[in-house]
Amino acid sequence: MKNLVLATGNDHKAEEFKDLFTHCEFKILSANKYGGMPEVIEDGKSFQANAYLKAYALSKQLKKKHWVIADDSGLEVDYLDGAPGIYSARYAGAKASDMDNVNKLLGALSGVSKSKRRARFRCVLCLIDKEGAAFYFEGSCEGIIGLKPKGKSGFGYDPIFLPDGYESSFAELGESIKMQLSHRAIAVTTCKNFFEKKL
Repeated sequence: MKNLVLATGNDHKAEEFKDLFTHCEFKILSANKYGGMPEVIEDGKSFQANAYLKAYALSKQLKKKHWVIADDSGLEVDYLDGAPGIYSARYAGAKASDMDNVNKLLGALSGVSKSKRRARFRCVLCLIDKEGAAFYFEGSCEGIIGLKPKGKSGFGYDPIFLPDGYESSFAELGESIKMQLSHRAIAVTTCKNFFEKKL
């Protein structure tokens, strides 16, 4: 089994990716196993650009000895012209908490009807092989923004995001259902299909 190093210092995200990449040719390892993530200034103008910046920085640090994968993801709200988008994690400021971001978004949508609260979680994965070639995989999950936070599981905007076909938020549905529906799960499935064809 080959190692695939995930460009993150976030252990929660590393565990999520390990679960998503089960039954795969690669074993997912966190960048923490190799001295941690190098500092990256995420100044790209798209999810794809920021995913590449993270993957490239780690690949360079590892001297191209391993395949590397990075993700960049966020929430896009149609009524807000795609915001918060690439700024999802820092929507309410550089040191904003999840609840700070949620409250700012709910404030921005105050008084907006359900029909105009369409949104999606979007994820772009950047995979860099040992030769330095980059490959991209994308996934999205459509839904609406609820009127108030509901549920205790999940993180980020999960308590206010209701995926299509459900009246419950991601934070209420639990990890098993989220893992089937999520933008990240869809992107990973596309990546796994790529591995099956390429390797």
